[in-house]
Amino acid sequence: MSIAFLFPGQGSQKAGMGRALAEAFPESRAAFAEADEALGFALSTLCFDGPDEDLQLTANTQPAILATSIAAYRALAARGLRPSHVAGHSLGEYSALVAAGSLTLADAVRIVRRRGQYMQEAVPVGVGAMAAILMLDLPAIEEACRQAAQGEVVSPANMNSPGQVVIAGHTGAVERAMALCKAAGAKRAVPLPVSAPFHCALMKPAQDRLEPELRAAAFQDPGVPLVNNVDAKPVTTAAESREGLIRQVSSPVRWQESVERLVADGVTTFVEVGPGEVLAGLVKKIAKGTAVLNVHDPESLEKTAAALQGAPQGK
Repeated sequence: MSIAFLFPGQGSQKAGMGRALAEAFPESRAAFAEADEALGFALSTLCFDGPDEDLQLTANTQPAILATSIAAYRALAARGLRPSHVAGHSLGEYSALVAAGSLTLADAVRIVRRRGQYMQEAVPVGVGAMAAILMLDLPAIEEACRQAAQGEVVSPANMNSPGQVVIAGHTGAVERAMALCKAAGAKRAVPLPVSAPFHCALMKPAQDRLEPELRAAAFQDPGVPLVNNVDAKPVTTAAESREGLIRQVSSPVRWQESVERLVADGVTTFVEVGPGEVLAGLVKKIAKGTAVLNVHDPESLEKTAAALQGAPQGK
């Protein structure tokens, strides 16, 4: 049994996340303590107690989800449970690289806090938008975006699963693309409550600001292959890991292709590690017949550990 650990991105945050893990497991507590020390403020308190309005700020959300994900990962690792592959959705790619030993937790939380800040500041509030397009194939969505652009930016941002693609860009262009997608047969086109249009060309200023920080950070070769967002291909070197994170900021998240690549590489069990169950739901649509588990609290950890016991582990 080949196991992939998957790490969630923005949108999975909620006050209270990670508290039960930290109370139950010393290795989870230590992960939160590391993150608090690296950032110089009590990120753990924000995760455990909120308030929600502070947790929803992108510069807080990103390190909070990362710290919670690594707290869950370390509780798994302490039981000898290791993946053969890792992947993460957007922000989750940082968590995946920490789990794979490519980045330290301290460096990762510092970088993603600034990543969140730069992404928020790249586009004034209200200028950009994102929308989920349901049950329309990707070529039709790409054509709708081309027609809707009219000199503005709109493009697929997250190819999440069969029948779910998120588009991003200027607000007017996104609205035009939504109408064109519905006219082309989409079941629904749903505006998303996000603070910025992530993973499109409007994020290039954020990418340019983040690049020097990623270049300055110490990366190691990941201990297990990471299937990255931008290429949906396995990367095994420090340089590839860094380049993927740089390009990821303004490029689409190829999540469906990433999961399909993991299956092609022999993965039969997927474990979502961190808050929420968004990725587990997507995997069930993409890779029917695989085992899908998740770890976000002590109960789900014990259930997953029992399911994985006896399975061959990644290094």
